[in-house]
Amino acid sequence: MTSSHQEELLPDTRRALLHRIAVAQSEGRAPSLAATVVRGGKTVWTGARTAVEGHAPDERMQYRIGSITKTFTAVLVLRLRDEGALDLADPLEKHLPGTGVGGVTVAELLAHSGGLAAETPGPWWERTPGSLRPGLAEVLGERPLVHPVGRRFHYSNPGYAVLGALVEKLRGAPWEEVLRREVLVPLGLRRTTVRAEAPHAGGWAVHPWADVMLPEPLEDLGVMAPAGQLWSTAGDLARFAAFLVEGDGRVLGTESLREMRTPAAPVEAADVASGYAYCLGMEIRHQHGRALVGHTGSLPGFLACLTVSVADDVGAVVLANCTSGPAPFTVAADLVRIVAEAEPRIPAPWQPLREADPAVLDLVGQWYWGTSAFALRLSADGLVSLEPLSGNGRRSRFRPTGDGAWVGLEGYYAGEHLKPVRRPDGSLSHLDLGSFVFTRRPYDERAPVPGGVDPQGWRGIG
Repeated sequence: MTSSHQEELLPDTRRALLHRIAVAQSEGRAPSLAATVVRGGKTVWTGARTAVEGHAPDERMQYRIGSITKTFTAVLVLRLRDEGALDLADPLEKHLPGTGVGGVTVAELLAHSGGLAAETPGPWWERTPGSLRPGLAEVLGERPLVHPVGRRFHYSNPGYAVLGALVEKLRGAPWEEVLRREVLVPLGLRRTTVRAEAPHAGGWAVHPWADVMLPEPLEDLGVMAPAGQLWSTAGDLARFAAFLVEGDGRVLGTESLREMRTPAAPVEAADVASGYAYCLGMEIRHQHGRALVGHTGSLPGFLACLTVSVADDVGAVVLANCTSGPAPFTVAADLVRIVAEAEPRIPAPWQPLREADPAVLDLVGQWYWGTSAFALRLSADGLVSLEPLSGNGRRSRFRPTGDGAWVGLEGYYAGEHLKPVRRPDGSLSHLDLGSFVFTRRPYDERAPVPGGVDPQGWRGIG
């Protein structure tokens, strides 16, 4: 099943995408599987496979999306931050007293680094009625913290129930009402709902040793809803994926979304090795040499994944209605790879600056930190970039601060200031980058340390 946008991809690419989801549905023994690919902010391909002959789900068919719900909840929290209603460094107690975990910050809850338990006490919350947990006391239990606060990444479903309660407290309205008003309606996600609306897939368990199925119960999660309640479609999640890259002024801007996509939790050695990190309501994984950001989700009867390669401007959504089966992230990552490799992103035409400040042009060119050579370049976006000429060394882009200095945007120099230092006659002496001195010649004797370290200067062995 295809969409009207599919002609934007080449026939061979479309067939490769269809083959990948067909293998996933067949080998994963999924009753049905639906997928979309997004490129340039638009859906360019949709596909589906099903065990029901003659009835493949389309991009309007709802599936339960599990923990992808957490990304929606995180968007609501970042909106509150951007409005000044809270700071991510605020302890929870400042806004939501009496939880027993008030020392945990908002950012730590978003990043799963607050030390909270992974699950609720008592019966498994995903498979039992939410009425068994009427409040946060039942969600958190008597021992809500299982690790020191802020010391490690430990995925916590109750932590997002707490964030949902924080949203409700500061907005004075139920989480689902705030979500619909502030995110779903502005983004046009009409088929994303708290409870299933027809047409929707039924959730199934597939027997591990026989090709037979068992229907899974559908529970309302109650207070735990902000951690995993939502139902959505391949079409709606494709639009949400585009939003997570491009932003929307009515919901959340690009800078806040970039912050959401930045790793924010301490990682364990195994996570470092696998290329996994958790951000603010989003996961980042490295696959096929690409950084992919998004979230996976599962609830009894359903599997889901939304992931995007920002560098390639390609994203994918995969939805299946089985408790276990195809690995949704692996399938989604393969869909991204197929498109990115078969039809690589065509860069925008190079454009020169409309005008250039002579004082800035005075900065560009080759510089030395000690004996290491660097190049400082000015680009059409008004930023300067510092790059090692040998291929080894620290690099960063810098934006102007308005007072003649520049501030680093990434890597080691993120937040550090680059300041041109001039001589009394106005000529450029050197660059000061967080106390590191960059000079036009290696160890320039006219510059501060490390310049002029030996009055005899350079020499040979003899």
